[in-house]
Formats: sequence, structure tokens, C-alpha cells
Amino acid sequence: MLEMLRGYRLIALLALTLAGSALPAHTQSDDERYNIMRPEKPEPWLAPKYKSPRGTHQHVVIPQRSPAQQKRTAVPPPMFVPQTGRVLPNLPAISGSGPGGTETYQDRAARCAHQAGVYGQAAGDRNAYVGSCINQ
Repeated sequence: MLEMLRGYRLIALLALTLAGSALPAHTQSDDERYNIMRPEKPEPWLAPKYKSPRGTHQHVVIPQRSPAQQKRTAVPPPMFVPQTGRVLPNLPAISGSGPGGTETYQDRAARCAHQAGVYGQAAGDRNAYVGSCINQ
């Protein structure tokens, strides 16, 4: 009984193999698959391409450059540090982000924190120096 089943299986497998190889296989060539120069088919859901009306002459007008405003670099007065007894000069405010290039609170805080790092031990207590510099 088992031998008959094996024979039927072998015949079925052989028939499927022959049937699969008898069908002609169509492969696409590279020209059919990857031809980028082939014209595109118009899609019905896309808007039509813009066509300029004839007879119009539109020219591009380039606006004139206005001169850039010069930012003022104001130097605050020197600062007395009571812990060390020294007078330390303030660094100039480079970038004022306020209206008209004025120094804002954030600009002043960044400048004072930078100065405290530049002066190091000469500034004394860093937190006290930054606080008094900001409130100057």
C-alpha cells in the first residue's frame, strides 16, 4: 500500500514539474523596466500642466538692497568687586538682540557669565559677580 502511494506521489511530482516547464516564461528586458526616457502617461487625477498665455512679457524685478544698520557696541562702566577690591572692566556687548540693537536681560546675563569665566579668581565668588553684573 505504501509503495503505491509513493508511486502516485512520484507521478504527480513529475507531472507538475513537466507542466511548469512547458509554459513559456516571459522576462522583461532592462529596456522595458528601466526606461526613464519613456513619456509619462497623463494621469486623470492630476491637474494639467500650466501653459503661459501667449503675448505676455513678465519681467523679474529685483529689489534694491538697503544698507545694513550698524549695531552699537556699548561698553558698560567698569565694575568694582568688593571681595577682591579690584575694579574689572566690562567686556563690550557684542550682539544686542533687543529693539534697535539694545542689550536685553538675556544678553546681559550671557555677557556677565562669560566675564566671570574670563576673569576667574579676580572676579571672586562667581555667583555674586554674575548677580551684581546683571543688576548693574
